[in-house]
Amino acid sequence: MALNLARTLSRSAANGPGERFVVWVQGCPLACPGCWNADTWSFGRRHVVQEDALVEEILATDGIEGVTFSGGEPFMQARALARVAARVRAAGLSVFVFTGYAREELTGRHAELLAHTDVLVSGRYREELRVAGLPWRGSTNQQVDFLTNRYGPEAMGGGAEVEILLGPQGATVTGFPVEIGQLLPC
Repeated sequence: MALNLARTLSRSAANGPGERFVVWVQGCPLACPGCWNADTWSFGRRHVVQEDALVEEILATDGIEGVTFSGGEPFMQARALARVAARVRAAGLSVFVFTGYAREELTGRHAELLAHTDVLVSGRYREELRVAGLPWRGSTNQQVDFLTNRYGPEAMGGGAEVEILLGPQGATVTGFPVEIGQLLPC
């Protein structure tokens, strides 16, 4: 089965515990005001990748702790991501999922991906509740759920809050960026 992806990043320390491979899916019906991944909202085809190819790319990345699914909205492609998650977990990697849905909204067709998830960050981003420095969250209403015994609250410290990566296509900012006024003195 194919996945519609916005982009991937082979190594990040700002998207969950440890060094992680990050997958941003394409398509989100929630369109939270202030979301910094607004380019991932459209359900139009962007980068179509077969599940097998994505799993191979993830498993070929040395030294990572796991994979993070972000978006867009990962649960819009739950069935395919569940198969990817099952395979990377079988190889010893962890699975971390960001979703704009509240956990209680994730039922039925979402259960398979939840079953292969170690850490779930859930809840719509709410710009008026933005607080810089929240581990793995953009706003205070979002919840962090440890769904397996692999991680607990102690895993929430020590990682990067934001990364600025330079590459051939230019600069990429990932993680939970602060406002530019907080980065540079005015």
